[in-house]
Amino acid sequence: MKKHIILVVITVTGLLFCSSSFAQIIKVETGIEVLKDNNFKQLWGKRVGLITNPTGVDNDLKSTIDILHEAKGVELVALYGPEHGVRGDVHAGDIIADFNDPNTGVPVYSLYGSTRKPTPEMLEGIDVLVYDIQDIGCRSYTYISTMYLAMQAASENNIEFMVLDRPNPLGGLKIEGNFVEDGFFSFVSQLEIPYVYGLTCGELAEMINGEGMLSKPCKLTVIKMKKWRRKMNFEDTGLPWVPTSPHIPFAHSAYFYPVTGILGELGYLSIGVGYTLPFEMVAAEWINAEEFAIALNSKNLPGINFRPIHLKPYYSVGQGKNLQGVQIYLTDFSNARLSDIQFHIMEVAAKLYPDKKVFDHAPSNRFSMFDNVCGSDNIRLEFSKNHSFEDIKEYWTKDEEDFRKLSRKYYLYRK
Repeated sequence: MKKHIILVVITVTGLLFCSSSFAQIIKVETGIEVLKDNNFKQLWGKRVGLITNPTGVDNDLKSTIDILHEAKGVELVALYGPEHGVRGDVHAGDIIADFNDPNTGVPVYSLYGSTRKPTPEMLEGIDVLVYDIQDIGCRSYTYISTMYLAMQAASENNIEFMVLDRPNPLGGLKIEGNFVEDGFFSFVSQLEIPYVYGLTCGELAEMINGEGMLSKPCKLTVIKMKKWRRKMNFEDTGLPWVPTSPHIPFAHSAYFYPVTGILGELGYLSIGVGYTLPFEMVAAEWINAEEFAIALNSKNLPGINFRPIHLKPYYSVGQGKNLQGVQIYLTDFSNARLSDIQFHIMEVAAKLYPDKKVFDHAPSNRFSMFDNVCGSDNIRLEFSKNHSFEDIKEYWTKDEEDFRKLSRKYYLYRK
């Protein structure tokens, strides 16, 4: 009996110690934390509509939904759910229906169903739309498209718009990829920004307002974070990571999304979705893992290393088949060109396996989505001539410095 009592005491003490240690390492206060510290004064007496999902939490992982529902002087009257739903229980691309939130009784309107933009009927009785979603800093991830369309609706219906800011997990320094061209704007490329854009959601909202991306600016308030700096990766923030979608389960998953996400649209290689390494690997039945890794490593790409891998995916591309390929390692995040990696992979695959050249072998019905994610068909058309990254490098990088200069005036945080 004494042994059992001692074990219980040690376990409880350990839990208390872990909890205390966790609290001490948190460096950044997100927008919801700052709003709480301000006693919600920016929302006093207002009827609030909240656009959020499971990532909208405070530093103790309490949902922003519950926080605003319980806040004195604040009336939470509606919720709006993006792709994956307000509670994160919907698979990518699945349509979401309207319902009442079981925890609060507040009506939930879908922004990934019959409409992706709040309608006047959805906004009836709302004074302010509040946006609180953790993003991953990549243009094709659809939450910023939801934010943009909600800002449009707020502007058109004379409703305030508030962003509770959160870190960009890629930091605030990486900018990669070309602007979206006319004819290729879509829900996966809604804004004329690079593929990796180096802004927080609050900064991006300021740019949308300030650069005339709306027919008229909305009344925007950004609740800034405290202690966030542009040079920070997500691990530097000390914040807990909540999966932003089913295949971004960890903070580092966000680093790899731009590494293989465009390639993944073609469905001709496994990119680890359906295995335990989403976006962190590429593999196929026709690849020899060892020679593929040697060829990729011989490129000496800054901050990147490739390891041979053998696997059998549980679902999606290559389900149940024995595949070979490479696992991708980011050895120096700050110097790695994330989005370039997939094009180097496509080039090496074409050289080693000429009968499997990507645009000869991938299903042509996937080309449209590939182009939309790239923001142009130029990438596909030029790359397919020689299957060489050099043929698209200038085009892929052409807008980066202009955007870097433009975006600086919207920085809310220092390096």
